[in-house]
Amino acid sequence: MSELIESSGVSGKSQPRVLPYILLGMAFGVIIASGLFAWKLGSDRANSTGGGSARELRLAHGLDQNHPVHAAMLHWAKRLRELSGGKVELQIFPNGQLGSEPECTEQVQRGALAFVKTSTAALEGFVPEMAVYSMPYLFRDEDHYWQVLEGEIGKELLDAGRSVGVQGVVYYDAGSRSFYTVRKPVMQPSDLKGMKIRVLPSRTLMDMVSIMGGAPTSVPWGELYTALQQGMVDGAENNAPSFDTSRHYEVAKYFSLDEHVRVPDVVLASRIVWDSLSDQERGWIQQAADESVEYQRNLWKQSTEETLKRLAEGGIEIVHPDKTAFQEAVKPMYDAVANTPVGKLAERIRVVGMPEQEDAE
Repeated sequence: MSELIESSGVSGKSQPRVLPYILLGMAFGVIIASGLFAWKLGSDRANSTGGGSARELRLAHGLDQNHPVHAAMLHWAKRLRELSGGKVELQIFPNGQLGSEPECTEQVQRGALAFVKTSTAALEGFVPEMAVYSMPYLFRDEDHYWQVLEGEIGKELLDAGRSVGVQGVVYYDAGSRSFYTVRKPVMQPSDLKGMKIRVLPSRTLMDMVSIMGGAPTSVPWGELYTALQQGMVDGAENNAPSFDTSRHYEVAKYFSLDEHVRVPDVVLASRIVWDSLSDQERGWIQQAADESVEYQRNLWKQSTEETLKRLAEGGIEIVHPDKTAFQEAVKPMYDAVANTPVGKLAERIRVVGMPEQEDAE
């Protein structure tokens, strides 16, 4: 605000009759601007609005409005309205309207935004423990995946960002990530040699592509279509619904279901906002969010099956490579994190749901 005041100085000779009015007008303008800025910054903070009006909390994400995750958020907003009797409203801003997911995460940290949906892979810089979700072939299957997310470890990681100003609320299913490419399918790790592959801003995913022989490249999601089209990258990796709703299939004609990682999406709340809500308000929000997770899981499974079928019928070559070679290629990644916090988390995750070994007699 000091910059605004300094840039508004009046130059020239003094005008005894006019100058006081100019200065008064300037001061009035600064007061209005300051008030608008403070209102905008605090619009998502849970201060009493008075008069019985609803508290409006904003949630931002970078996905298309046809994406299953967006549909789940609409369900969340509907249930929150019902549970709170209209006292708390959730406003959803898709397609990166409020900025990229990293930018929105920073807004959440400052309390300028109530919620953001992001990939756990993009959180490694904020919450290092989240890197464990990006370790390739960590989960045995979908049941194992959800046992972890809904169990002790999943809850620990939702709370792990409190020291940096964020509180995890729920995980959303983001399926398995696989490679899709422009010129040829990826049937084995060596096929990635010399290919520039777009990955999320995750050191773990970058290391994975590198160890398989590819060249990891960071490209914002909203710019990836053009990057594929213009040959700036040779491919990318994501789940089938995102490949579909982004229309990347118009450029990349090969989808290789190697399913190298299952990286969940997560909704983060601003601690400034979350901690200022009443217990009742947090209860409404959490219950509605939890119900939206069940809704999204069913929708995600249906959407993935329908998407793969439609893509195949539309001429996309969907291949099912042998995963063994990929699993062997990434083993050194686990050796590299042994005895680190991420490595220890990975070991805990791997034994979740496995039968306990009986002591030998």
